[in-house]
Amino acid sequence: MGKDAPPRWDRRMQQRLARGEAAALGELYDRFATLVHGLAHRVLDDDTDADRVTREVFTHIWENPESYDPKQGPLRSWIAGLAHQHAVQRLRQTETAALARSGAGTAEDLERKVRQASVAARADYIVTSMPAPLRAALELAYFQRRDYRQTAADLGVTEDEARRRLRLGLQLLSTANDPRAPHHRPRRAL
Repeated sequence: MGKDAPPRWDRRMQQRLARGEAAALGELYDRFATLVHGLAHRVLDDDTDADRVTREVFTHIWENPESYDPKQGPLRSWIAGLAHQHAVQRLRQTETAALARSGAGTAEDLERKVRQASVAARADYIVTSMPAPLRAALELAYFQRRDYRQTAADLGVTEDEARRRLRLGLQLLSTANDPRAPHHRPRRAL
């Protein structure tokens, strides 16, 4: 398989969906519904709306399987992008309606809220998608307040390796602020 070739499972799943295999949609749902719901909930902060977005995303996939192009990246990233788009669209709709009803707030307030929710959702996706060694290093350093030396000892790696993992993890997280940054999973094996 070439460097840019999509994973075999992604290609097969896209083909099965294109043939209208209901079992393929079930497998896809089992594999990615938690991701979709989690991203939608992070943006919307509402279970009912996150459920609705989850249904919308999988309905879109079922009705438009050809809209996924395996050459553009992993299926997981494409689905996360759909979840993000649908959640932001729903947030704009609900917040615009609330703004119209109450008269409190401005369009700028709405856009600021959308941007903040989008960044938070992208950061969550990046953390859950990053390789386990990077995620473990970040969790130790930032949630358990370990320095790189303690992180290295806890992970059983050299201090240089701990610093490298922290640096790479932070570099990935820094892309959460960039709305043009694609949802992706680092391809580099650790």
